[in-house]
Amino acid sequence: MSKHVPPPPDSPPDGPGEGGRIVEEHLGEALSRRYLAYALSTIMNRALPDVRDGLKPVHRRLLHSMRQMRLEPGSSAKKCARVVGDVIGRFHPHGDQSVYEALVRLAQDFAQRYPLIDGQGNFGNIDGDNAAAMRYTECKLTPAASLLLEGLDEDAVDFRPTYDGEDSEPVVLPAAYPNLLANGASGIAVGMATSIAPHNAVELIDACLVLLQRPEATTADLMERVPGPDFPTGGVIVETPASLLETYETGRGGVRVRARWHREDAGKGAYRIIVTEMPYQVPKSRLVEALASLIELKKAPLLGDVRDESAEDIRLVIEPKSRAIEPDHLMESLYRLCDLEVRFPVNMNMLDHTGTPRVLGLKPALQAFLDHRREVDGRRARFRLGKIDARLHILDGLLIVYLDLDEVIRIVRFEDAPKAALIARFELSDLQAEAILNTRLRSLARLEEMELRREHEALTKERAELTDLLASDRKQWNKVGRDLRRVRDILGREPFGRRRSTFATAASDADLPPADAYIVREPITVILSERGWIRAAKGAVADPSELKFKEGDRLAFLVPAETTDRLLILSSDGRFFTLGCDKLPSARGQGEPLRLMLDVDDRVKITSVFPHKPGRKRVLASSLGYGFLLDEADALANRRAGKAVLNVGGGEPGEPEAEARICLPVEGDHLAVIGDNGKLLVFPLSELPQMPRGKGVRLQSYREGGLRDALTFEAEPAQPGSGPAWIDSAGRKREWKDWRDWLARRATAGKLAPRGFPTNKRFRPG
Repeated sequence: MSKHVPPPPDSPPDGPGEGGRIVEEHLGEALSRRYLAYALSTIMNRALPDVRDGLKPVHRRLLHSMRQMRLEPGSSAKKCARVVGDVIGRFHPHGDQSVYEALVRLAQDFAQRYPLIDGQGNFGNIDGDNAAAMRYTECKLTPAASLLLEGLDEDAVDFRPTYDGEDSEPVVLPAAYPNLLANGASGIAVGMATSIAPHNAVELIDACLVLLQRPEATTADLMERVPGPDFPTGGVIVETPASLLETYETGRGGVRVRARWHREDAGKGAYRIIVTEMPYQVPKSRLVEALASLIELKKAPLLGDVRDESAEDIRLVIEPKSRAIEPDHLMESLYRLCDLEVRFPVNMNMLDHTGTPRVLGLKPALQAFLDHRREVDGRRARFRLGKIDARLHILDGLLIVYLDLDEVIRIVRFEDAPKAALIARFELSDLQAEAILNTRLRSLARLEEMELRREHEALTKERAELTDLLASDRKQWNKVGRDLRRVRDILGREPFGRRRSTFATAASDADLPPADAYIVREPITVILSERGWIRAAKGAVADPSELKFKEGDRLAFLVPAETTDRLLILSSDGRFFTLGCDKLPSARGQGEPLRLMLDVDDRVKITSVFPHKPGRKRVLASSLGYGFLLDEADALANRRAGKAVLNVGGGEPGEPEAEARICLPVEGDHLAVIGDNGKLLVFPLSELPQMPRGKGVRLQSYREGGLRDALTFEAEPAQPGSGPAWIDSAGRKREWKDWRDWLARRATAGKLAPRGFPTNKRFRPG
């Protein structure tokens, strides 16, 4: 709380506050009140549009200022700098750039479904380029804007003083059509936001006419006329009707919209895809950059090339990697990877006629517009009625002239005070007498009298009609309907009348091919060096010795695979990592460090690398001699950090740490294991449990050392020579015919290996 130190008795009251007083106030309360005032100002004067005319204050002031500058559709355009200067000087005391940006958006046909400003010059483009400076561009109103301003001089709406009190501005525009839904809106306020999609004005007016005929009509009934948004850039809406109905009922939801494309033959069975319409609010240049990045990073395996051939019309060329790829498959893969499909968020938050923020659905928003139109028509009728009464009053006086024209001329010629004499002689009002005195002699002809009587008769008839209109609710609603039909005929003309966005059904996940269907299936060879650099060569590697590595590095794994495979990588700490083979870097260079692609600990080493095959089982074991059977599907990992599968445990105090050592495919019904001590043991695989993760059971017991190698084989091979064997130091295959001599129960010590077994105690070199 602030402290107040009283000034000396003789000091002047020049402190802050009224009369020099300092008001003590709690800091929290002061901040709260001021922040609330700021929040209300942002909500009502900047971010949220009015449900009646669909405009924010800056847009409303722009249109009003341009109307006063007589920048009508049929007039010549004037510099935008002149318009912006008039707006910020008289109505909108904010920065000129913010006002100019609002003006530019109202002129962009790819941002506004019905542009309200006709811009001449560079007003930006769908690529995302900015408009030229305001000193280079010119503007005037469009016919759509004139419909919003229609009746502004006929007391159709209230006016309020401007910020400096020197002028006045309309609180809301008369708005002859539902502009809020026709052009949409977006904005972020304090604690709330708005996002309203553009729609087809003809469809909106048809829905309004349905409401006029059947006020009890439901949102579903209105959606027969308004099936969904109609974006300025077209596109294909793939949102389900049920989802759109919920969005229009609640005022919240979203709309999925895709680019429009078609297939174009390129000859010899090849084809290309031509994108002709972009999703709403997606800059084309950024989309092209995103597609090029997908190709560079190999995240779109079906995409071969992309280029922009657009001129005045959009023409984005997408080429597949192979002519065998289905166009639908290619586009479905790109919908998931880039902004060829976007979800436009819908939050129909707006200010109602009282200035209160509300989220309204389709029906209450249209009803609020209709109520506004009824009030506008009523005010215009009362204004016209006043004008008619004033004119009839004058006509009644003028017709008196023709009843006794000679007397009127005499009074005018000879009386010193003709006005007073006329009032006394014919019982006229001051206005009537003034009108008679201002009448020209040529107007005293007989034809003029007949014209005045016809005018009097017509005005009398019009007055009776307006009186009946103001006295009947039904006639007022009929008047609203007639006006809407007239506006529909204007807005329904080309180029804005035809619906641009169409509707389609998106393929469900069940209908889409599996993920590997989007990948061209080609044989590759995965190359992993000892230092962890990985790459993929096309086809088979004929001579591994010709492979080049960085200085001090060499080959560790050479794995044949296919681009559709998922590569499983086992680290020494018992973790499995998964990589898509289609995402591996090319073998033209040195590859990339595996640790940049996966979160592999620097202290561990890679134990095994192999492509995953569904349904295949593996024997997984640690150097301590514990292991189990693993289904490869349980080893697949969805995270960069991998998946912990084998609990390697640890050795006795003083012994080295245990590690994952064996990862063999199951190719038989027996398992042979050999320890560091040179003892061999054979037992049936049925003695091993199958587990998704864990430490496993003991395979072989050791007094010292641990597990060195293992081999799976078929006890009764179908073909001769396919039984258990090992490779000697000379590289020759040696069959192990007497393996049954080492057959025993799991977890026993086993016996020394037979004579001739490799000295490195491994069945295969490595």
